[in-house]
Amino acid sequence: MNRRDAVLSLLDGGLKGSPPQTYFPAAFFLHFPPECHQGAAAVAKHQEFFRFTGMDFVKIQYERTFPAHPVSKPEDWASVPRLGLDFFEPQLEVVRGLVATMKAEALVILTLYSPLMCAGHLGGRDTLTRHLHENPDAVKKGLEIVTDSLLEFVRACIEIGVDGFYHSTQGGESRRFRDPALFTRYVKPYDLALMEEINRCCPFNILHICDYHSDEYGGYDDLTPFLDYPGHVVNCSPVIGERTLSGAELSELFGRPFMGGMERRGVLATGTEEEVRREARRILREAPGRFILGADCTVPAGTPWENLRAAIDEAHRFPGEGAVNE
Repeated sequence: MNRRDAVLSLLDGGLKGSPPQTYFPAAFFLHFPPECHQGAAAVAKHQEFFRFTGMDFVKIQYERTFPAHPVSKPEDWASVPRLGLDFFEPQLEVVRGLVATMKAEALVILTLYSPLMCAGHLGGRDTLTRHLHENPDAVKKGLEIVTDSLLEFVRACIEIGVDGFYHSTQGGESRRFRDPALFTRYVKPYDLALMEEINRCCPFNILHICDYHSDEYGGYDDLTPFLDYPGHVVNCSPVIGERTLSGAELSELFGRPFMGGMERRGVLATGTEEEVRREARRILREAPGRFILGADCTVPAGTPWENLRAAIDEAHRFPGEGAVNE
């Protein structure tokens, strides 16, 4: 079984009543130096990372943030620019290069930031949050423009031939909005507009519930708002409020395979290779019936590649009988 088939096989047969998993895919992601964000250098660095670590699919980092735009009051969001494919061309060049050279070997997926995240690039994350509290209907016009820009980009990537997306959503953190309805009414609909498009067109999408700004906005107290999000696999932190959920519990909650298990700022970033191997084996022994070993989010840029390779090697070595058939 090649790497494409090994990953896609996780989606066959559902979670219950299917044969135990005998091969554990694994993948980790990090941002490369700025000189490797565009062009041939970006393509080469992704290829180098993929081959060095031995991971099971290619995940293209998104390195094209929306340009800053002056926004001083909620009504200003209606004037943010709609970005065309000329803006996204440097990122599309990387997508073309990796699809052309890697798709026969492994699934190629692309990081996709949510409209909320990209709007934060335009007008400032804190400003966006404040304006959504003050006048969400005015901000909504800007989120619609950002979503339209992202949809054009997504469709271009699908036409190039990506196998799917790693869709990152934010906004439902415990301290982001005083009123949770701001997320469900003004953030989630734009997430879903993108996710329904990619789910309709692509065979392998990962829903990533991102807590990258947890120091500022807290983590997640409740995953219920995300249960109806599309995505063939779910990736998130297991720490939900005061509880730490197992991979099996998260897989059952979402009714799909879970990707994760390793904390991005833990032993992966700070430990030795042997410490990483021990932690990976511990997680694999508790793995659900359909599982991809990974981190809860993008690992720090300085994380030793050797540590990531060690964790992935443990996943590939792990005996199939260690999986729990959920």
